[in-house]
This record gives sequence, structure tokens and C-alpha cells, in this order.
Amino acid sequence: MKIALKYVLIFVFALRCSSPFDDSKSLQDLINQYENYESYDSDTFPLGDHSEERHQADYDFHKSLLEKIEKIPIENLSANDLVSFELLKFLLNDHLANFEFKTHLNPLLSDAGFHNNLFYSVRPLTTKKQAIDYLEMLEAIPLYVDQNLNLLRKGIEEGVSQPLVIFKGYEISYNRHITDSFVDNFYFSPFNELPGQLSVTERDSILTAAQNSVQKKVIPSFKKIKIFFETEYYPQTRKSIGVNQTPNGASFYNNRIAYYTTLEMTSNEIHQLGLREVKKIKEAMESIIGEVGFEGSFEDFFTFLRTDQQFYAKTADELLMRARDISKRLDEQLPKFFKTLPRTPYGVAAVPDAIAPKYTGGRYIPTQPESTNPGYYWVNTYNLPSRPLYVLPALTAHEAVPGHHLQMALNSELRDDIPEFRKSLYLSAYGEGWGLYTESLAGEMGIYTTPYERFGQLTYSMWRASRLVVDTGIHAFGWTKEQAIDFMAANTALSFHEINTEVDRYISWPGQALAYKVGELKISELRKKTEQALKEDFDIREFHNIILQKGTLTLPLMEQEIDTYINQKINE
Repeated sequence: MKIALKYVLIFVFALRCSSPFDDSKSLQDLINQYENYESYDSDTFPLGDHSEERHQADYDFHKSLLEKIEKIPIENLSANDLVSFELLKFLLNDHLANFEFKTHLNPLLSDAGFHNNLFYSVRPLTTKKQAIDYLEMLEAIPLYVDQNLNLLRKGIEEGVSQPLVIFKGYEISYNRHITDSFVDNFYFSPFNELPGQLSVTERDSILTAAQNSVQKKVIPSFKKIKIFFETEYYPQTRKSIGVNQTPNGASFYNNRIAYYTTLEMTSNEIHQLGLREVKKIKEAMESIIGEVGFEGSFEDFFTFLRTDQQFYAKTADELLMRARDISKRLDEQLPKFFKTLPRTPYGVAAVPDAIAPKYTGGRYIPTQPESTNPGYYWVNTYNLPSRPLYVLPALTAHEAVPGHHLQMALNSELRDDIPEFRKSLYLSAYGEGWGLYTESLAGEMGIYTTPYERFGQLTYSMWRASRLVVDTGIHAFGWTKEQAIDFMAANTALSFHEINTEVDRYISWPGQALAYKVGELKISELRKKTEQALKEDFDIREFHNIILQKGTLTLPLMEQEIDTYINQKINE
């Protein structure tokens, strides 16, 4: 019996070693489980199931999947499969961490929230099916609101709510949707232009249903949101701003550092890195101040930039026109710097009025893979005296091309052997690091035409460097909001309005702001490393292709890709 068992074990071991496809197949099976997992019935929950039971079920599933993936030997995996393995494990660990730190009980940010997320469902209706699907979404809003309010109530009990200080002006996020008539309601607006192929009967039926949905479901839901915030949430939410002041908050912040930077860094290391970057960028800024012949202090120059009318658009249309002009100038330069360009186009549009007051200066809004709509570079036209023109080229490069639109559109169009979960994956260190890197790349593309625009690029770089100091200051070292605002005001030329909204964002979203500068520094470091290794053989188009061709990566995986590329080029 012992002899027989011995030979069985030898056979199994030999089979394992001689079957290089087994591990790959096991990995693919787990990827399929991850991609095909449905924790709720989308017909029953058009806006998702946001119950505690669903979050628990998700946690159990992802925990089980992680246990399985950790048993897969990686020796026989291909290079591409190994990337998928590392990324899936990274994501599964984050799924578990979010549940264990109870982030599902806190579905709010200073400039966003569960109720604001409904905005992204409001799109032009070009087919009958889209109109019907949109009606179903409107009908689902009451349940969606009730479930999220239940989570927020539990969050208050658990001490994981947002600080009260970030909610100044937040009432606009729900008051705008409490209208006297359905006709004036934002959520009714897509029905103003229905598809032309609808019959008169179909059109009348859809409009009647839309009227009822907005009047009886949407408006009452936003009234309920208003009552909740103003009678329950604001009076009971926390007064401290640092997440380290919440239960298990210090551990949570360390976890967020690891997730958003994808590196093993301490809060103190990041804080000190930020201070060094601030000092370096300030020297470059002072050089430009001397170049333009400004007489006065560093602070005086910021005051000049914040107040002189030459730096501000007179109308929203002028600001959008400038953004579109810069976008087209960037478009024409892309072939000189990139081997592969996305098929998906993008448009330039204003941030919707309903969210503009608490929204950032600009943002990229991607389209869905099967949609006929483009991606959009949103420009905030609210409060024009807070939207300086000299930063617009850097903002446009970051949000449109060669920044987020180019990177995210290419990511969704990856080749067939890349799993679907990677085509929709977004990690801030990669995506925001790339966006910030492209702000300096825009200088090589000839986009900055004045010293003030070059200063604008530097002030955006300083803004991201300051984030390293301010974010860690707030969440690890006990800074007040006033300290954070004062540091930003002293070191960046951002308007006071934008500084305030940005600091609120850092307070409400611990760690995310660290990703930009950390990611950009890594990409710049890898470019310098590649240039030094390849010398005259360095090709900027090839370098960018290596960074982008496998889609979103952690920074360690990105470095591995570049190291492999360098070794291959040297040994050709």
C-alpha cells in the first residue's frame, strides 16, 4: 500500500510539473468567477443592491476567491498571466479591506455621494430601449436612497461618518432636485429630446411614465435626502477631520496609503517627500517670476495671479472655447509621442450646474465600452474668477489628451488576451500619475505658449506635491483644516475657492490625493532610467507604449515592464 501511494504521489507531482497550462487554466477560472460574479439581480435592482446583506455576501465571495488564488503556483504562468494574477490579488485584498474598515457605511465625499452618482445615468436617449432603461432607473431611486440612508445611519453609529466641516454648501447637491414641477427637474431633461423613431403612442406613453416617475419618485426621494442630512446626519456626524481620529483610523489610513500609491511607504516618508518636492518646485516657480520681471514677493505674485483680470475668462463660453482650442492643439501632436491612439473620441463640456459649486476645476468622464457616446472632458464654469486661464493647458492635458482620455480609452480597447477586469480597471497611482506626467509632457508638445502657462503647469505640480504634505498632515499628524488651507495658499496659485474645495476633498477621501505625485515621480524616474540605459536608442513613442500597452498596473508592475523592455533592447 505504501509503495502504491508513493507512485501515485510521484505521478501527481510529475503531472503538475509537465502541465504548464494547468496553473494558467486555474487562474483563468478564478478570473472568470471574478468577472461573472453577480451579487444582485440587475432587473430587480437597476441601481444596484446597497443592503448590508449584499455587502456581506460580496465580502464572503471575495475572501473565498482570494484563498483560492493564493494557492496557485506562479512558476508556470506567462508574463501576461502573472500581471493578471498580481492585479487580481491586489483588488481582492482591497475588497476585503474596504469591508473590514466599513467604508460601505460611508458612501459620501465632499464633492460626490450616493445621490450625486445618479448624475452619470443622465444621458441623451437615442433609442427606445435607452428610454425604457432610464425610466426603470428613475423608478428604482426610492429603494436606492433608502438603502444608502440605512448605511449612513449605521456609519454614524460605528463612527465612520464624514466630518461636518466638509458639508458647507452641500445642500445644493439635493436642493436643486426638489423642484415644483417635473418639467424643471434635471432628471426629466433627457425626455425633452426623445428618439425620432418612436411612434406618437410610444412617445406619449414614455412621457406620461416619466412625469409620474419624476413627480412621485425622484422629487420625494430628494426631499427625504434633505430631511435626513439636515435633521439626522449633520447634527450627529463627527467634528474631528483626521481619519486617524476614527475607530481603527490609523490602520485604515496606512491601508489607504498602500492602496492609492501601490507602494510600501509610511505617512512620514510621504510627508517628507512632499516637503522636498515643494521646495524644488518653488525654486522653478521663482525662476519664472524673475523671467516675467515681476517686482514683489512670492506671495505678491500669487495675489497678482488671483486678481488680475487678464487671467480669467469673461464668460463660460469663452472658457469652454479656450479648453476646446487647447484640446485640438494637443490632438495634433499625439502621433509624434504615441504609437497607438484610441478609437473612442471625446468632447469638451461644462460641469453640470447642479454639482459645479462643490466640484473640482475639471474632470474626465469616461464612456461605457458599448456606448455610442464619447468620453467627456468636463470644465467647471462655475465661479469664473476662480478658474484661471493660465492653468487651463495643464488641466486639459491631464483630463483629456494625452492624459485621462487617451489612457482610459486605450485601456478599454486592450487586446483580446487581456482579461475584461483589466480593461475597466483604474488605479489612481497609475491613472493619476499618468495624468500628472502628461502635464509636463505637454511642454514637450509645445502647448505652453507663455511664461504664465508654464507657471500654471508648475502650480499644478506644486498642488500635487502639496497634497503629499496636506493629506498626511490631516490624517496622520493632526493638522486642522486651517493649517491645510494656509499651506496650500502659501505654496500654490490656486484660487481660495478651489483650495477650500480641494482641502474638503482630501479630508473626505483619505489617501487618494497621494497617488498623483507618487505616480508621476515613478513614471518620470522610469523614463530617466530608460533614457540613460538606451541613450540614442531611446524612443519616446516606444516608452509610452510600454507604459500603456498592458493597461492599468501597480507601480511595481510598471517598473517590471520597463526593466524587461530595457533588457530586451540592450540585448537585441
